[in-house]
Amino acid sequence: MPWLKWLPWRFFIRRLARAHGFLDPVSLLSRLHRFAQPSEVGEPVELLRAGVVFHARGLINSRVIQHNLDWVWPYWIERQFDPVDDAFIPRAFSITHVNLTHRNWTAVGWPDCPELPIVDPCGLLTPRYDGWSLEGWIMTDDGRWLLPSRAPGCEQRLDISDGVAVVTASRAPGLELESRASVELASGFPVCRMTLTALTDGAGWLALALRPCNPEGISFIHELALTPERTAWNIEGRRAVEFDAPAERHHVSDYRCGDVHIHLHDLKDQQRGACEVGMTTAAALFRLEAGKPRTLRVSVPLPNQATRPPADSWEKSLSGHCQLRVPDAHVQFLYEAALRTLILHSPDDVYPGPYTYKRFWFRDAAFIIHGLLCAGLTERAGRALDRFPMRQTARGYFHSQEGEWDANGEALWIMRRYCELTGRAPKREWRRAIVQGARWIARKRLPDETDAPYAGLLPAGFSAEHLGPNDYYYWDDFWGIAGLHSAAALCKLAGEDALREELTREAEKFRQSVERSLAGAAERLGRPAMPASPCRRLDAGAIGSLALGYPTQLCAPDDPRLLDTVEFLLQNCMVQDGFFQDMIHSGINPYLTLHLAQVLLRAGDARYLALMDAVARLASPTGQWPEAIHPRTHGGCMGDGQHVWAAAEWVLMIRNCFVREEDESLILGQGVPARWLEQSAPLAFGPAPTSFGPVSLSVERGEDTRRVAVVWRGAWHGSAPVIEVRLPGFRPAVAKPGAMSLELAQENI
Repeated sequence: MPWLKWLPWRFFIRRLARAHGFLDPVSLLSRLHRFAQPSEVGEPVELLRAGVVFHARGLINSRVIQHNLDWVWPYWIERQFDPVDDAFIPRAFSITHVNLTHRNWTAVGWPDCPELPIVDPCGLLTPRYDGWSLEGWIMTDDGRWLLPSRAPGCEQRLDISDGVAVVTASRAPGLELESRASVELASGFPVCRMTLTALTDGAGWLALALRPCNPEGISFIHELALTPERTAWNIEGRRAVEFDAPAERHHVSDYRCGDVHIHLHDLKDQQRGACEVGMTTAAALFRLEAGKPRTLRVSVPLPNQATRPPADSWEKSLSGHCQLRVPDAHVQFLYEAALRTLILHSPDDVYPGPYTYKRFWFRDAAFIIHGLLCAGLTERAGRALDRFPMRQTARGYFHSQEGEWDANGEALWIMRRYCELTGRAPKREWRRAIVQGARWIARKRLPDETDAPYAGLLPAGFSAEHLGPNDYYYWDDFWGIAGLHSAAALCKLAGEDALREELTREAEKFRQSVERSLAGAAERLGRPAMPASPCRRLDAGAIGSLALGYPTQLCAPDDPRLLDTVEFLLQNCMVQDGFFQDMIHSGINPYLTLHLAQVLLRAGDARYLALMDAVARLASPTGQWPEAIHPRTHGGCMGDGQHVWAAAEWVLMIRNCFVREEDESLILGQGVPARWLEQSAPLAFGPAPTSFGPVSLSVERGEDTRRVAVVWRGAWHGSAPVIEVRLPGFRPAVAKPGAMSLELAQENI
């Protein structure tokens, strides 16, 4: 209602605050905004909403956890509240208590099923989004315990032999517990399965524990009842958890009485329980005999929210994917795990995470869909792109978060990549969205006719949140130029020559404005490196300016501005060979580290490998990366505990090590580590989609270890490209037209 704008809200808020002795919030916010460039959007409402929810839970955590440290809490709480642990965080002046040291979890699921149960590093299973959790305990008759979140020995692995399962093994002297979590189809519907196997050296009990918490903190349970058959729990009046054997003992507790863990030696059996504050805990107990393993199978039906039935099998979902074969088991595993992560998080839209980031951003989507495309998962990528036009406003803005001016460029660029990698023209349903999206970029630019360092650039905006406060980010501009060029290329494929010429002119005008701004920044800084914006000094936000070279390839591989930016970042922003993002993330960032590695690889700089190896080392035991990594605990310290953009970047890094496009050439093998070539095991990759057509290649060594043969096979969209082979340690060579193999000699021969 427009009339609301005319009410003196600021006066009333100011007066109310002062009357109660508070600082004037209007004045305070005004001062906060002075630290950023003036912008039509302060922060996206969507991010503010998510932040409020996040810290609201943190506020509840602060009222519950620190006063009840005798409860059994999730792994992150046990570590973060332990004063002798590296993860310990003082909390005296912290209003909210949130997970800042071990934001690690792994999703299990089924292709095309939107429900993604998560498992924490000690096997705590959260079957439903943002809900309660399940875990197994062992209690012996002589008073010993095995509680996985406190266990000194806990190992976890990802089993991808048949789908995706997280297996967690916990041990204490004489006690062993294995937990396996997965999602399966039962009568065509997804069901979360948890299998607990316990072994003890003395008599005791296996406990299935229901926890009112998850990897973010408290998640309320008000009512619970054991069914008369003693084989299921009804939670909040609904059948929620089933077990394959009747509980032999059963205990329930509430907040006032403390954790059910405290009462498991009580002899009184309880059928039901309730807690007015929502902290009901329960444990179903099953008898263990000394030396005899016992297995309990638990099932949690999942809501079926898919717009189509889940895929028939993992095999079908992986059909036709680009396969990797290398003699490095860890790299091989990380690639296979990343592929499955991409599949799980693309049921319709693509999500950058199963929990904290289970929502849509165009920025993340562009990279994730590019990973799907380069892995050969074309149909899955295409159906995600089909949803882009419905998110476009009437004026042409591809809207996921307000104030993020990179979105249009990213949307148009990934549409172009789809057409290039498939050899297809843009879909008819996309064409209006393409033109509207490109014209939005042209209209959104600031006027050129000023002396401001940001003349002709996109307005100040929030952009990628890891770049800092609102500013005139070059990241947005590079994506805007790439988007205009992409739209022009798509119009050419659609036979719209007049539109192609119009958008090409707009891209050139935009490029000239950015060139002027960069020249001014170079003069101000005394070096060619590109800051995050024309108003900034060189800092960690400059990582965004690498978009000029990766992935847009708007400049040559050896552009001095690009390489000097890399040098600044390598000299000032690295921790443990990973890029440390001081702003917002305050941790080692895997996907931004790989952006640096991609620029170095493209420039022929061997330092790319140290960065790639660092990211491999920082992967969790289940082959995942959080958005940012704590430099001491190596646990997640920001964002989702399983970051899908990072998984996509790993797929893209491996792909570009074997095959990448550069102008009219296809470059093979440039990033293959020399250590792989020293082994007799063959290397193979493909079929890898490229803009020239899919290609498969292999690297083979004979008896003469000083020589190597590279063999490829392509199904080109048109004429064959120029093929260059650049294996590290071997003399580069260009293949003759029509050739399908090359023999290379070591450089020192």
